[in-house]
Amino acid sequence: MTNLSQSPSDHIPTWYGEAQEARNAGDIATAQAAVERILEHDPGRPGALYLCGLLALDSNQFEAAQSWLERAIDAHPHPDFYTTLCVIQIKLNAYACALRTARQGLVFEPSSIKLRYYEAGTLFVQGLLDDAAISYRHLLELDPDNVQARTNLAVVTKGLGGLDEAEQHLRHAIALVPDSLSARAHLGPVLLAMGRYEEAWPWYEDRWANFVGADGRASPEARPRLPLPQWKGERPESAIREDEASARGARLLVIPEQGHGDSLQFVRYLPLALERFSQVGYICPPSLRRLYEESLCSRWPGLVMLDDGASSVDEWDWYCPMMSLPMAFGTRLDNIPAAIPYLHADAERAAVWRAKLTALANPTLPRVGVVWAGGHTGLMEDKVRSLTPAQIAPLLTLSEVHWISLQKTDDPEKRADAFGQRTLIDWMDEVTDFADTAALIENLDLVIAVDTSVAHLAAAMGKPVWLLNRFAGCWRWLHDRDDSPWYPTVRLFNQQQRGNWDEVLTRVATALQQRFGGA
Repeated sequence: MTNLSQSPSDHIPTWYGEAQEARNAGDIATAQAAVERILEHDPGRPGALYLCGLLALDSNQFEAAQSWLERAIDAHPHPDFYTTLCVIQIKLNAYACALRTARQGLVFEPSSIKLRYYEAGTLFVQGLLDDAAISYRHLLELDPDNVQARTNLAVVTKGLGGLDEAEQHLRHAIALVPDSLSARAHLGPVLLAMGRYEEAWPWYEDRWANFVGADGRASPEARPRLPLPQWKGERPESAIREDEASARGARLLVIPEQGHGDSLQFVRYLPLALERFSQVGYICPPSLRRLYEESLCSRWPGLVMLDDGASSVDEWDWYCPMMSLPMAFGTRLDNIPAAIPYLHADAERAAVWRAKLTALANPTLPRVGVVWAGGHTGLMEDKVRSLTPAQIAPLLTLSEVHWISLQKTDDPEKRADAFGQRTLIDWMDEVTDFADTAALIENLDLVIAVDTSVAHLAAAMGKPVWLLNRFAGCWRWLHDRDDSPWYPTVRLFNQQQRGNWDEVLTRVATALQQRFGGA
């Protein structure tokens, strides 16, 4: 029998409890029905609006979740509501909105660690590093032992050029949590950028923890796990029986990782590995295979290029990720294997490009290849290393050289604009792989490129390369240098101010005039 003395509002706590219990049990439909009963009787109840937002978030209905949270905040601006709305907006990649939400929530609860964390993180992903550093420092005043915040502050300070401070924060984080893979993974590149290679390589073995995909989110890619021992410089025969070792010698399988530029830089170690192993196999990305077979396998028959999944691990005794080879060889700044060139263009293929270049008007003009943008458009790294077509355009106004495009991209925004199309000679639609690119580069006098794979290819071929290097760039270019121990023919044009490419291009233009006279 219904108690006539009770109003519907008396049932709201019961319905709310039912909704919470159902949500905790994963019964979204029952929870939704309960909260809808609440809203029928009290449409503006903040807790019910908030719970609707949580249920939508549970179902990955992010736009609906955002709408519910905004209604809840309008009804009652509670810090928890702002925190959850930040999470939703970050999932929607609406970082500017998430920053605004975090700051609105901090007005109500200035000591909120979560809201401060979201403020700092959204500042960082928008490239506002100075403000992000201030925000992370505020957070650490509230929570000095917050390992992730300290790790993130290290990343920010590294991006601002503060390698010493970055190292201090990472050491602190690791002291707090020795098995923090994120902190360990970041320490390796910091030490490498400082040139402390011997100390850095073991930390660099944790690099997998910080891999992200093309969308900028954490990547599911993990350290390769093979039923073989990883070679770290040991005596190769120690992994196989003596009778097998004497019969055929130990064999090493090298695993690819990261980008094409990384492969082009570290493939130099494969011939060195043949001095230790009877055979070295490399699981080779298809676009590099023809180049490597012509440059390396033709000279060292013990090198084998493999298709992914085509080789059984039973044929091998050891494995090594490509970028772990420097550690295995004990690489220091003073013993980097820099015998250049180690990659070569096919002579017949190069002759085809030479004929096309010779047929141009004024064929004796210097030939300068140019690459203004990298790949992986979604990554923050690419946003800071790449120039837009409009940014590179002033350099292309320099006459008395043939500007040869080496830009290959599927991103329409990175393609040459109308001005570039008039000033560039662009045959890249005829290029199918890096062997074709090498044949074209063979006929050039100079390559000017951002930090991308073509720069590595040209440098590995011994061509002069002028690298347009972002502020606080990749560890491999070290810190405050204009040369590279990895590539004797590389000259670095470093950003002096973060994001300022105009000043860099002015220096490049002056250097071109000095190099080619009338350019």
